[in-house]
Amino acid sequence: MKRRRRWRVALALVACVLAGALWFAWDSANVQAEAQSALSVRNAVMEAAMQCAAVEGAYPASLKYLEEHYGLIVNHSDYAVTYEAFASNVPPSVVVVPR
Repeated sequence: MKRRRRWRVALALVACVLAGALWFAWDSANVQAEAQSALSVRNAVMEAAMQCAAVEGAYPASLKYLEEHYGLIVNHSDYAVTYEAFASNVPPSVVVVPR
């Protein structure tokens, strides 16, 4: 009887450890996916800004200009995008943070 009880306790302990490991792996994968998607949004904004600079000879003054004239689509409900243009001949500073 004691052997069976020990076996059940050990099995329950292993199941708990496995569940914890799976939860940790799932959470880590979600964090990495979120960071990668934010990087993709930043790259899209920078590519649109560079395209604008190549076509018009100057970097755009705002993110809204890129959205209206260059077809850039940013999901503002999922990402907070900070677009700071210092001068028309200097690449803008773009920071994308998942909400």
